Amino acid sequence: MKFNSRRATALVALTLAASTALTACGGGDGDGGSGDSAETITFLPKNLGNPYFDASSTGGEDAVKAFGGTFEEVGPTNATPDAQVPFINTAAQQGVGALVISANDPTALGDALEEARDAGVKVVTFDSDVDAEYRDLFVNQATAEGIAEAQVDLVAEQIGGEGEVAILSAAANATNQNAWIDLMEEYAASEYPDIDIVETVYGDDDDQTSFDKTAALLQSHPDLKGIISPTTVGIAAAARYLSTSQYKGQVALTGLGTPNQMREYLEDGTVTAFALWNPEELGYLAAYAAHALVEGDITGEEGDTFEAGDLGEYTVGANGEVVLGEPTVFTVDNVGDFDF
Repeated sequence: MKFNSRRATALVALTLAASTALTACGGGDGDGGSGDSAETITFLPKNLGNPYFDASSTGGEDAVKAFGGTFEEVGPTNATPDAQVPFINTAAQQGVGALVISANDPTALGDALEEARDAGVKVVTFDSDVDAEYRDLFVNQATAEGIAEAQVDLVAEQIGGEGEVAILSAAANATNQNAWIDLMEEYAASEYPDIDIVETVYGDDDDQTSFDKTAALLQSHPDLKGIISPTTVGIAAAARYLSTSQYKGQVALTGLGTPNQMREYLEDGTVTAFALWNPEELGYLAAYAAHALVEGDITGEEGDTFEAGDLGEYTVGANGEVVLGEPTVFTVDNVGDFDF
């Protein structure tokens, strides 16, 4: 894992102010922890089998091995809040040190997370947050405003700043997706008055559902000029549909994707550019934040600082938020430099 990728690609990044995984992986011995349940860091992504979360868990496991804890990943196959609750309850019963979760709903997980915290489990959200009262820290990939604006800027550049655009999101109750969509709509209305966001549809972070929703969008909106998909599952499914359709090269597609998923679609001209932070680094940072909480080095208060291994020092911001940094815009010219 190369943790200098974010820094090494800063010159090509678009500046931003702004989902078959492992079931359980044991960490090795090290100098940073005892390896008992108090040093167990449990990752709970939105769903298993999602390349984005495979990558974030790889980073999390690398971090946990580095500080000498025990790593495990658990989770549902479907990205719903109800499916995450049993895993939260189990983590509380086992008395793990910390639970690192990408939430499928901002409030529905609250009772379960409160019980886990009452049992002494530190709760760190990453990628998708819950209401702040239910967790100790939120490790954010970038600011919501920056993520939203970047995606609108990318599609606007590709369609000449005018025309109909649709959004293919993940689940209808996904915290991060909804925040980005609201901001995309506001930003487009302000900065690109000739762009009309005609519809938002939800693929539920399922490949086939997202593929079918793409087809339906193109049928419902024959004048559609662009699609924004702020989800790695959605953008890959949409690209797969477009790549063999009459719309290839006619309908622009951008959003948030991983290089390994999207490389072929950049190379064949289906997609021109998309953005993402490094999900391995996001998982790595979340694991170190959890470790700092478990060790008592931080409490999650604004101004707390902690060391995140190869990523360096981070500071907790307002509302218990830690921001990873600036994502990268991927094009055919630089996608070969990345492997995640």
